[in-house]
Amino acid sequence: MMAQRKANSVRCAHCTLPVPAGLIDAGAERQFCCHACGTAYEIIHSSDLARYYALAAQDGGEAAPALSTGKDYEELDDPSYAEAHCAVFEDGMLGAEFVVEGLHCAACVWLIERVPNVVRGVAEARVDYSKRTVWLRWDPGATDLSAVAVFIDRLGYPLHPARQREAAELRKKEDREAMVRIGAAGALAGNAMLIALALYGGMFTGIDPVYEMFFRGVSAVLGITCVTWPGAVFFRGAVASLRMRTLHMDVPIALALAVGTIHGVINTAMASGEVYFDTLSLLVFLLLVGRWIQSRQQRKAADAVELLYSLTASHTRLIKDGVVRRVVIEAVEVGDVVRVEVGESIPVDGVIERGTSEIDLSFLTGESRAVRVGVGDEAQAGAVNLASPIEMVARATGRDTRAGRLMQMVERCAQERAPIVRMADRIAAWFVGVVIVVAVFALVLWMVLDRSQAVEHAVAVLIVTCPCALGLATPLAVVVAIGRASRRGILIKGGRTLEALRRTGIVVLDKTGTLTRGAPSVVMFEGDEEVRGLVAAAEAGCNHPVARALARDLVGADVVLPEASIVHTLGGGLEAEVGGRSVVVGSVRFVRERVTTEFDERVEGWIDRALQGGQTPVVVAVDGAAVALAAVDDDLREDTLASLDRLRSMGWTPHILSGDHPEIVSRIGAR
Repeated sequence: MMAQRKANSVRCAHCTLPVPAGLIDAGAERQFCCHACGTAYEIIHSSDLARYYALAAQDGGEAAPALSTGKDYEELDDPSYAEAHCAVFEDGMLGAEFVVEGLHCAACVWLIERVPNVVRGVAEARVDYSKRTVWLRWDPGATDLSAVAVFIDRLGYPLHPARQREAAELRKKEDREAMVRIGAAGALAGNAMLIALALYGGMFTGIDPVYEMFFRGVSAVLGITCVTWPGAVFFRGAVASLRMRTLHMDVPIALALAVGTIHGVINTAMASGEVYFDTLSLLVFLLLVGRWIQSRQQRKAADAVELLYSLTASHTRLIKDGVVRRVVIEAVEVGDVVRVEVGESIPVDGVIERGTSEIDLSFLTGESRAVRVGVGDEAQAGAVNLASPIEMVARATGRDTRAGRLMQMVERCAQERAPIVRMADRIAAWFVGVVIVVAVFALVLWMVLDRSQAVEHAVAVLIVTCPCALGLATPLAVVVAIGRASRRGILIKGGRTLEALRRTGIVVLDKTGTLTRGAPSVVMFEGDEEVRGLVAAAEAGCNHPVARALARDLVGADVVLPEASIVHTLGGGLEAEVGGRSVVVGSVRFVRERVTTEFDERVEGWIDRALQGGQTPVVVAVDGAAVALAAVDDDLREDTLASLDRLRSMGWTPHILSGDHPEIVSRIGAR
């Protein structure tokens, strides 16, 4: 306890978090909570970047230890990486975008953007904090990209290649053009409305004809500029619609803008009648803003696909002629052999050629239990290797993998137009015809009633009936609903799916991560409390989900665990030496075969209780005798029962569809 209190009082010189008791160096001037923080501290000071700490203190951001991985990033120097991810500039420099781990405050941004001052050959390092990305531009003749990545990694910010560079560049270009149009339309509309205010004021208090003509002329210049420059996008859409012999919402919008502008110009020249340039300019601005919001919401689905894509491996170990080297995933072809280490994501769909292991398929199937695989078995990209290294022959890579096809399906569905939006487009064809007929009718009627106002009333009909609500409200309602759902962690495939939700029926729910927490946890521990630390120390070196649950739940996060040497057996458990004691942890059968004494009645009772509760019993034996049992379960979320009750009250009938063990699914269903 004294050692623990001392550890809590010692703070890391880099991130200011408490230093664990086992890492305190009594003779050192500065203490660090991990080796990565120590490395980052030395690099920052040796590179004359110590101002980082003053900025971090001012920012008040949440402290976080350095995340340095120690990787060599040699795959970034592969020519296939440059071809797939790098932009080439006229001066011979290269540029690439990376996703950055560990960004938590403005001081982090400042530190990374000072890399060109320290690393020779780097011309630019520009961080986008909101997207957690950094744009690097460097001279390939002066430095290797791997050297730049290693330097940033050692500062505590691991880099990951950003995918789909061409799509990202196109998106940036489109965004810039859209923002220029919106900015120009907003400025023109604002000034046109100020001019209109002066003209409207003159209607009540009187205005000198010279000033009135001047204001009309300025208003005409602003309105014509707004309609023909930022508003040109609607005319291009209308022309394309007419060429395809179909009418969509751009046609009535373009018609209203064109007729209103022509009528305003005529009235300005004749110094009589109304001018609509303030209305037309504001209409263009609001329509452009509405389309911008719509496109931003639609991109949330594309961003979600990009996030899924980033979860798959960006590099792997390629085996050729007996030599293992790290390469980017784009360099792997069908038929190549790749090696997947423990804890790594499988990069390709393929067949295991060497080794046996257990893999976590939750990314693809939601399966909470690891699956055992061996030579001849298939494994898919996105699964995580849990137990031991394996070698695979690639059968599909990139977007041809099962994970890639799933992401493409999500992307296609997200781009589909909702049925109600397509209906609005169909209505638009009839709407245009009706509006024209009504405008002609108004023209003829007023030619009889008052010829001087006939044209003005016909134009007013066209402008007033401009289908802003039909053109904006329908698609905007759909994308806003999808956007709000995404902020709550719900990915809706598209507008068609959203519309289907208005009808009640059967709702099919996945179990893992939807009804349950999505991660196993220890729900019961019986037996000798002193062995908790021994079990946690033994399981800390394993990546199996059950092992992670035991290591996490049996002891507190601030407890310093002793060193352990372990031997893991697939599908059974592990044997370990911890603090001079022999520890066996695993399934009932696995432990029973390795103890020197039979299980007593107390242990058998614990096992029966766990099985009756539908939980996984994990037996603990120390020095040849079973002394404890941990029951592991993926429990229900706190809001599951209330949510199901609400679904039933709304008329839905819930069902479970799961790839998990039938006994576990049945227990969840019964609850």
